[in-house]
Amino acid sequence: MNEKRIREELAQVFHPAKDKSIIDLGMVQDVRIEGETATVTLAFSKHRDPLAEYLMDATRAAIMRALGKGFKAEVKTVIKEEPKAAKKGLELDNSELEEVGQIIGISSGKGGVGKSTVAVNLAIALARLGYKVGLADADVYGPSVPKMTGTEGAVPEALREGEKDIILPVEKYGVKWMSIGYFTTPEQALIWRGPMACNALKQMIQQVRWGQLDFLLIDMPPGTGDIHISLVHDIPLTGAVIVSTPQDVALADVEKGVNMFRNPNVNKPILGLVENMAWFTPEEHPQEKYYIFGKDGGLRMAQKYDIPLLGQIPLVQSIREGGDAGEPAALGSRPDSLAFLELAGKL
Repeated sequence: MNEKRIREELAQVFHPAKDKSIIDLGMVQDVRIEGETATVTLAFSKHRDPLAEYLMDATRAAIMRALGKGFKAEVKTVIKEEPKAAKKGLELDNSELEEVGQIIGISSGKGGVGKSTVAVNLAIALARLGYKVGLADADVYGPSVPKMTGTEGAVPEALREGEKDIILPVEKYGVKWMSIGYFTTPEQALIWRGPMACNALKQMIQQVRWGQLDFLLIDMPPGTGDIHISLVHDIPLTGAVIVSTPQDVALADVEKGVNMFRNPNVNKPILGLVENMAWFTPEEHPQEKYYIFGKDGGLRMAQKYDIPLLGQIPLVQSIREGGDAGEPAALGSRPDSLAFLELAGKL
């Protein structure tokens, strides 16, 4: 009965800042009476409450009102962790990747080195060699796969299976394609913070019905940021292929990419390096080579870090024209087309 009276009085002790009683706020963790001593334990969050002293004094007064003279009032405090808010976003799994053989990230230390061009043409070259191939465009800020494959305007079909939404990839040139670009307009800027971009990336990979594949290539955004960390932690990546151009500025950023994948917290193998724009060859003079970005920079970098040099792709007008027209160079039989087929064979 004495404990009941104490709790009735404590229900009249209001937290001035929250306009609720300490009972309603769940701050009264324990009420105990032993002999002539009544002890109330108040729970405060780990952040210091500036009104803690006031509430403790008010609690002592409430105990004395409930029990009267002859009792001793004590107030103890404990620290209670605030419950963590539930994580927002999609709880995804890798069940849709169970039939995928090798998952390979196509990475670059900086933008502008032709990483997406290499990724798209490599996917088509692998398909031409008889493999089942898919490509996920993980460059969520600058998706270029729809443009380069002539699939702009395609809208992937979505299915509902139980509690799970499944996205069907777009198929063309013998490759299954998926990109955030299929869900936005070409002129739309994606103004996303890191966690939003990472969730979009997971959807682009884990929620797609890839089916049976020998290779799933992931066209990663340039750099070494949140998306890369999310990718290597959440996706069972086989390894990475790094794309660079020969000049020192690009190769300096390649070193950062190499160190990221070799960091003990990441620890993913680097399967090889591709030197893109290795030389310029005029269409009228296919035997001539002009090393406008420097010669063999990628080769030296590969030797320095003991990475296989998978290929040297020339800078020729037809590769750019094919990408702009949605007809990648790897579809043809020209020397630049054969360079991608040779790259695919080595990979």
